[in-house]
Amino acid sequence: MRRLSACFSFLSLIFFVSFLSACSQQKLTDFDKTQPEFSLIDFFEGDSLAYGIFEDRFGTLQRRFKVNISGQKTQEEIAGKSISKIILTEDFLYEDGEQQQRIWTISKDVLDDGIEYYRGSADDVIGTAEGGASGSAFFWQYDVDLNISQNNLRVKFSDWIYQMDDYIAINKATVSKFGIEIGVVTIVFVRGTPASLIGPFNLSEW
Repeated sequence: MRRLSACFSFLSLIFFVSFLSACSQQKLTDFDKTQPEFSLIDFFEGDSLAYGIFEDRFGTLQRRFKVNISGQKTQEEIAGKSISKIILTEDFLYEDGEQQQRIWTISKDVLDDGIEYYRGSADDVIGTAEGGASGSAFFWQYDVDLNISQNNLRVKFSDWIYQMDDYIAINKATVSKFGIEIGVVTIVFVRGTPASLIGPFNLSEW
């Protein structure tokens, strides 16, 4: 089991190195010394909420949405190693009245060199979302099948999250197909006292 765990860490490190050297000019290592230090699991534990917009590739606003978010943090022992996990339930309301729910299961593994490596899964996510955190920034990528005009279109989400302070984080997600950008999602996450003063949102109507 120890050998299996070491193998997993080594493969994770290989992924992470290649992940950091991807074509994007911006790298997670650029944020090593920035504050506050972002931990996805700690930030989203408990209740939070979000405001979001989707813009197409021309910058035209296509959709607005609100989200109630609930995070339940757990610890799990795998091969003698403690792994932090969170079950993240996101309930969406779009401006046109559409409602949607996504439930993430996300785990964090701290590799031997201190790198925080994240893996996540959800019903509408194809395969596994993978990425990491450094300083105040977080980045991961995943594929989703979107239903557009009664057709499923598989697209890639490339998510950057920047923690601004104890209560606010901003998410910019680029949506692409065959490497071509087709839109951008911008989300403002709010937690703690400000979230309790604003929400939770009434998701029965806009």
